[in-house]
Amino acid sequence: MKVLVETSARHLHVTREHLDILFGKGAQLTNKKDLSQPGQFACFERVTVVGPKGELVMSILGPERSATQVEVSYTDARKLGLVPPVRESGDIAGSPGCKLVGPEGEVEINEGVIVAKRHIHFTPDEAAQYGVEDKQIVSVKVGTPGARETIFGDTVVRVRSDFSAAMHIDTDEANAAGLSGEVYGEIIK
Repeated sequence: MKVLVETSARHLHVTREHLDILFGKGAQLTNKKDLSQPGQFACFERVTVVGPKGELVMSILGPERSATQVEVSYTDARKLGLVPPVRESGDIAGSPGCKLVGPEGEVEINEGVIVAKRHIHFTPDEAAQYGVEDKQIVSVKVGTPGARETIFGDTVVRVRSDFSAAMHIDTDEANAAGLSGEVYGEIIK
């Protein structure tokens, strides 16, 4: 019941409309590095995310999305002066907004800043193999006893045919558990 645990640093997803405003009409996202989830990639394109108290430069993850979304850790949120909710990706209703500044323009989003809820991606076959279901809440034990071994509770299972088995936590969570390099966690139901 071991699963790869990856640290997801701050990033954002953008719509076609916002990409045009930030980088110029017809701009394309440029793949810098493929990510573990099929079809997902880190981009060379970066924007400045501006909140009431500060700003952070963040990478865009592609491909384009149906809604612009900024994913931060609580530490990042404090630097920006925002209090975002912990949510699953895509669940941005009622979350705070911010300003995005690119080389060609600026966009003010009314909502879209979240702290991503820790989660595990699985294909349907992988979920069956692990004995879990979509939206099931599990815990995951990481680390070595005596060296900040940690159990992450309230971890949502996300099942879709275009996923690949991997757990995602943010940088605050990884740092608190002292995680680095290739890490595997044990799923506890």
